[in-house]
Amino acid sequence: MQYIELKEQLKNFKIFNLNDIRKIEEDFDLRRLNEWQKKNYIKKIRQGFYIFSDLEINEQALFVIANRIHEPSYISLEMALSFYGLIPEAVYGITSVTSQKTRTIKTPIGGFTYRHLKPELLFGYGLRECDGHHYRMAETEKAVLDYLYFNSKIKDEESFMGARFNADEFKKRVNTEKFNKYLAAFNNKALAKRVKKFLTYIEHA
Repeated sequence: MQYIELKEQLKNFKIFNLNDIRKIEEDFDLRRLNEWQKKNYIKKIRQGFYIFSDLEINEQALFVIANRIHEPSYISLEMALSFYGLIPEAVYGITSVTSQKTRTIKTPIGGFTYRHLKPELLFGYGLRECDGHHYRMAETEKAVLDYLYFNSKIKDEESFMGARFNADEFKKRVNTEKFNKYLAAFNNKALAKRVKKFLTYIEHA
């Protein structure tokens, strides 16, 4: 296979691996991957995963890549809160949750952090589309709960203020019934206690 053929066949892919290539050519010669990296046609993101060197690296492309390089996972925590306008700060690195082990993957295009949740808590996300491909992102309600679950020190008015939650945006975006349903699924008394204080803070903010 020539590089130009690979580029044409996978032109809409944000990221690809050997399985994607072998769907095009079953007996693909692995040496081509090293050759194309040396020529800067492609870049290795992590073991087994590659992008085209001219890929436009924007936020949505990073979301697609984050989902793909560590599965199952979905975008959540600080990245999702920033995306929804619930916190004001820009987030450096893509934050996700996964049923696999907690880990950080450093790549030439940025860092990807994954926090472990029990498999039964991997819910409350939706599919979003990016150039014909989809990525999984937490719904607003789940992103908030994931964040509070992992950040147990955020538990009172002072720490809620420090996190700079946008109360108006929360009230506008969050479905209370869904939020409470998701909270119940955590079955975590400590989290429920912190969430109760958080909702009181939001109400009076």
